[in-house]
Amino acid sequence: MSIMTTLSELTGDYVLDPSGTRIGFVARHTMGTRVRGQFEQYEGSAHIDGEDPSKSSTRLTIQAKSIQTGNQQRDDQLRDTFLDVDHHPTLVFTSTTVQQLVDTVFRVTGDLTLRGVTKPVTVDLELTGAENGPRGGYRVGFKGGITINRDNWGVNWNAATRVLVSQKVVLELDIAVVVRT
Repeated sequence: MSIMTTLSELTGDYVLDPSGTRIGFVARHTMGTRVRGQFEQYEGSAHIDGEDPSKSSTRLTIQAKSIQTGNQQRDDQLRDTFLDVDHHPTLVFTSTTVQQLVDTVFRVTGDLTLRGVTKPVTVDLELTGAENGPRGGYRVGFKGGITINRDNWGVNWNAATRVLVSQKVVLELDIAVVVRT
């Protein structure tokens, strides 16, 4: 965040900027190796209330079919078997509460819907910057992460996947939003 920017100056309505956003994940596979991937298609919006962050909100919709790990066979299996994209084309997060922990760190609690199952999750987000974008419009950045248990959403294939793929998946968020025009 620029030195001259205050949290109250960020108040407004924003949309997700895909060019400055990365939504990734990490899961352990057999032998302790890590599989890294990301989603390529998503959209979202946020309302930031710099005077009272508890009045802030956000919504994120991810296209499940856009999952990429760099291995076509694995990606196809993730789409078909794990995420069941034909029946559940999106992953959706909708915030329910926002709490300011310290100056630039916020705890965002909300509902994550995955494979038709909705469960509450909490993610801590750090405000990483705010500035005028290269094409005009104010840009705000956040980063954070959360570890989820995929079994809570029925993201499983069979008993063997409990051994082959960790139940815990780390979601990594680097988010950029721009003022809604």
